Amino acid sequence: MYEAEKHRILEVVGDKITGIEHLGSTAVPGIGAKPTIDIMVAVNSLSDAEECIAPLQRIGYEYQPEHEKSWPERRFFRRGNPPIEQHYRLHMVEQMSDFWKRHLLFRNHLRLHPKAAQDYYELKKRLAHKYGSDREGYTAAKTSFVESVVERARAEEPAHKIHR
Repeated sequence: MYEAEKHRILEVVGDKITGIEHLGSTAVPGIGAKPTIDIMVAVNSLSDAEECIAPLQRIGYEYQPEHEKSWPERRFFRRGNPPIEQHYRLHMVEQMSDFWKRHLLFRNHLRLHPKAAQDYYELKKRLAHKYGSDREGYTAAKTSFVESVVERARAEEPAHKIHR
């Protein structure tokens, strides 16, 4: 599903983007995940993101600028209306930004370390039960785990794996 969506995105904004990656739990084999596909798209500059809004809207993405208050280094889009249709979240960031690097480090580390991936899945289940629909509380509660994995990944992973 990610590959098909990747091709849809590349068809409409491929000339503006410098990278595209599958993120989130659906990008890590062997762990459970919500039916949401997170896609990270890199651009040279966030000013390029403005030129992507209309083309992405034509393929069903909704730009959500209100999320820039909490993540100013990211432009956020979503598509889909679960449970009726698949839900996609698109995170547009500058190539080689800290956001880009950290998310790839985290994903790659979980892919290489099944125990860490399973620990993350178990944590997410506990937090989902505890926080319910409080998305901010859920996200904040898993931050220390994510940061510890990113730090381990920085120490273990060769630099070339970050920069796909």
